[in-house]
Amino acid sequence: MPDTFNYPAKIERDEDGRFVVTFPDFGWGATDGATLDEALDEAKDLLRELITTTMRKGRPLPEPSRASKRRPLVIPPLQTALKAALYEAYRQANISQRRLARDLNIAENEVRRMLNPDHATKAATIDAVLGHLGARLSLTVDKVA
Repeated sequence: MPDTFNYPAKIERDEDGRFVVTFPDFGWGATDGATLDEALDEAKDLLRELITTTMRKGRPLPEPSRASKRRPLVIPPLQTALKAALYEAYRQANISQRRLARDLNIAENEVRRMLNPDHATKAATIDAVLGHLGARLSLTVDKVA
């Protein structure tokens, strides 16, 4: 299970001089921008889509590779990272949604909503369910370079 959902982006210039961004850890998807800043802003949206699509397909999220000067780290939106953490902890627990609902004493449709990347779930709720699944949230705040 990944312990972070921040992924390094590969950035290249195309023949028109645009900055093209891909995420090698996922192996698909690309975005671009006229400037590096624009491309990196677009990269956040692409990363959100890569994570949520992988979740919708029921596949494991890839372990992020190492960032470097040539491969800067892109941080997904907070809600996406929270949902990804819950999704991966649930996958690792290897239990059914019905079992998780019973263990949490909630309706099964609530579990489905929590695991749905398109449905908003409160951070406190995700944190509580992660605790039940044997995981916990940890927040790191870095200075912007």
